[in-house]
Amino acid sequence: MGRVSGKVAIVTGAAKGLGEATAKALAREGAKVVCSDLDEAAGQAVADAIANEGGAATFIRHDVVNEAEWEAVVKHAEDRFGGLHVLVNNAGIAPEGGPIEEKTLESWRRTIAIDLDSVFLGCKHGIRAIKKYTAKGGAGGSIINLSSILGLVGQPNASDYNAAKGGVRLLTKSAALECAEAGYNIRVNSIHPGYIDTPMVKDALNRGVVQGQQVGPNEMRELLIMMHPIGRLGVADEIANAALFLASDESSFMTGSEVVVDGGYTTR
Repeated sequence: MGRVSGKVAIVTGAAKGLGEATAKALAREGAKVVCSDLDEAAGQAVADAIANEGGAATFIRHDVVNEAEWEAVVKHAEDRFGGLHVLVNNAGIAPEGGPIEEKTLESWRRTIAIDLDSVFLGCKHGIRAIKKYTAKGGAGGSIINLSSILGLVGQPNASDYNAAKGGVRLLTKSAALECAEAGYNIRVNSIHPGYIDTPMVKDALNRGVVQGQQVGPNEMRELLIMMHPIGRLGVADEIANAALFLASDESSFMTGSEVVVDGGYTTR
């Protein structure tokens, strides 16, 4: 207990899946957590569950591609909890696959906006806020950007997602260098999950398309499992534990790093 005591955190996309697990993990270890999401009912339920377990959490509706709403979320954290030390840029989508030659510019731009532009906005406004509480010898700050294995390796029919998540990977490194050189005491790292058993992956299974193959949900699940040498899909808490480590001072010598939690997917 207490691995992030005294820290204030924002977790985007906190209503379910990786965001929910991460918000709860941070709260269990002493952080005060702002849960943000477009899904107001589910997001509030996560904040309420944290409070019911004795943690400190609040919910705010948040469209992560809206810059004014980023400013409002950061202000909410400062007004409610007196500062900001940790930001987890988790919100994102897994778009329907399809070949580049058939993809519309509209769908491309939507994926880039939600999966990459939102991380840029989070880093921009997160750094502006966090540095006020860390640059003068306060508790260390941490920005954690959720990328993907598809930010490391290519996959057919996923050009927009590959581009967005690859962009998150290098945006993370640039932000890490800027914060280090400026003396902000803010570390910036990325997490690259394999396929995790979350609602987003379940949606992909139901669509039945992975690596260009069209099969049923059960066959698709077995196909995904075979892609992971460890022999199963991941669970949300395994990614949340990685985020908790990066949020804590246990990872104080890590910045610009890629934490790959993929059951061996990218080792082949």
